[in-house]
Amino acid sequence: MKLAGKVAVITGGARGIGRACAERLLREGAKVVIADIDSARLGEAAVEIGTQDDLLAVVTDVSQKDQIDALISSAVAKFGSVDIMVNNAGIAMMQDFLDVTEADYDKVLGVNLKGAFMGVQAAGRQMIAQGRGGVIINMSSINSGLANPRVSTYAISKGGMNQITGTAAVYFAPHGIRVVGVGPGTILTEMVEGSFIDSEESRRAVLSRTPMGRCGTADEIASVVAFLASDDASYITGETIYPDGGRRVLNYVVPVKEWARG
Repeated sequence: MKLAGKVAVITGGARGIGRACAERLLREGAKVVIADIDSARLGEAAVEIGTQDDLLAVVTDVSQKDQIDALISSAVAKFGSVDIMVNNAGIAMMQDFLDVTEADYDKVLGVNLKGAFMGVQAAGRQMIAQGRGGVIINMSSINSGLANPRVSTYAISKGGMNQITGTAAVYFAPHGIRVVGVGPGTILTEMVEGSFIDSEESRRAVLSRTPMGRCGTADEIASVVAFLASDDASYITGETIYPDGGRRVLNYVVPVKEWARG
């Protein structure tokens, strides 16, 4: 119960990594607010993982600043504070680089990058007002530092998110607020299976560049989030931690010839 007495807000909390984080932080004693644009899945998650005493679900489009602000206000109204903010909401599009439209670019960066920035701002303001510090956790990706043209907008957004983490960490440090990131490798969620692993060939390609020889689970990412949210990580800020099965140190995506054909 390392998070007893804390209030956590988690975007993209209806499924996948976000839901796993909500379940883990609840087990650690926190009150949790989950937000998602999918109202049906959000409602299902709320019923399945918590009670009215420890969980609040708020339908939220993180690409809209007013909805992010309303989310933070709802958390404070229900539980009295915001001590942990997990900017997890994200989307991905598998496309050829030259097929990305302006609308595609705006959609992905609006959710993944703008949403995270506004989440950091809104939570940071609330934490400063409370005067007792806090922790902001941004869900990055292994793709933040790997050049994979098939998911260019996603990779670009996550690279930008790492800069949000670093710059915000420096800004908020005098207020006792830590800002950290988590950059998962290939985790078996609906988004990954729909965008990154869409065939047996792509599955083999992922495993061939993962030294541990398997994909990760949402629960494994949630455990890292729980650690970073706790006082066990009290001297960590500005860093992004990569639970990726060894993929970054292998430093391999796909053969260059895949992009050089034609």
